[in-house]
Amino acid sequence: MSNIHDLAQAFKALSHPNRLQIYLELLQLREKVVDSGREKECSCGLTDFINKLNIGAPTVSHHIKELVNAKLIWIERNGKFMTCHLNHEMRAELESFFGQHK
Repeated sequence: MSNIHDLAQAFKALSHPNRLQIYLELLQLREKVVDSGREKECSCGLTDFINKLNIGAPTVSHHIKELVNAKLIWIERNGKFMTCHLNHEMRAELESFFGQHK
C-alpha cells in the first residue's frame, strides 16, 4: 500500500475541480474500453481536456503536472503532443484505501 504521504498528495490533487474532471475523464474512458472488451491503454490528449474544460493550454498543463506529481496519471510525449494515461497502481491504491475504510 502507498504511504500516507502518497495518498494525501493524491487527495490534494483531486481536490481541485479541473483536476478531478481530468481524472474522471480518464476513468470514464477506461470504463468504455473495459466495457467494449478491447485491451487498449486508456489515454487522452491535452487538446481533449482543453476542449472539454474550456480552459487554456497553460492551465491544463499545470493541472496535468499536479496529477503527475500526485502519481495519479503519467504522460507520454510525442513531439509537441502529450498524451495522458491513468496510473493503474495508484488507482488500485485508492480503491484499496476506500475499500478498507467503509
